[in-house]
Amino acid sequence: MPTVRDKSKDIINREVAGTILDTKEPPVARFRLLSKGMEPYHRLFIADPNSDVIGDKGCLACGNCIDSCPVLRKDPKRFDKTAQRTSFALEACVGEDCEQCYSCVLACPQVDTAYKDFIVDEIVPETIQPAPKITSLDNYFMGLIALILGIMIGVFIAR
Repeated sequence: MPTVRDKSKDIINREVAGTILDTKEPPVARFRLLSKGMEPYHRLFIADPNSDVIGDKGCLACGNCIDSCPVLRKDPKRFDKTAQRTSFALEACVGEDCEQCYSCVLACPQVDTAYKDFIVDEIVPETIQPAPKITSLDNYFMGLIALILGIMIGVFIAR
């Protein structure tokens, strides 16, 4: 029997999501438009208590996507293009230099959890490189280094 989490994954359009993720640009704005919008359980500080942001798909300019982008952290001069903190400003500042880490999508409060689960469960593991295999020679050299260090420490202690 599928769990609630598995059912939510079936709701998303995997083909469209895959096409968006293959594009070498920040995908947060497109994923926000694919989503249902702001969920009532998200906690954002909103100065106007009468404003209704639930279901809104427009960018809130919270800046979460910009704060999470590694390209902008490496090169803060890109912020000179605009003072805005929106997903469209992210696209303007990063453009095709996007590293496709998808942290902007994961940070956006308006992207559906089902899309975030899809990215974390199926897309990100494909991009992580496996650790190199440790061979017996690696262990041999480490043992040799430990022996030499042990002898040197023993000589200094014996003096």
